Amino acid sequence: MSEETAFEAVSRLYQEFMEWPFPPGLAGADRAGFDLVMLDSDTAGCVSTWIKNGGELEARGLSILLRCLARLDRVIPVLGEADAPEYWHHLHEMAQLVADSPHVATK
Repeated sequence: MSEETAFEAVSRLYQEFMEWPFPPGLAGADRAGFDLVMLDSDTAGCVSTWIKNGGELEARGLSILLRCLARLDRVIPVLGEADAPEYWHHLHEMAQLVADSPHVATK
């Protein structure tokens, strides 16, 4: 059996992620100076676009994704248990796989 490709892994993680509700009580919340709803939306949007484009992300999308990753790196350490850290780790894992993918187009 072959190892799961980055595209397959991201697609699987994204499907799992889409089944989770946004963490209750975090609408309108910010951590480390970042709005969590926007961080979630921007990151998931980039991942979704990458999947829909067959593993490619244009330069603008890549820039947004990298900004989201940097923000997640600042947000995750300050999350409390009530902030559903597993949700944010899952989001970060998907985004990191996309960013590390050799199939990211920088057109």
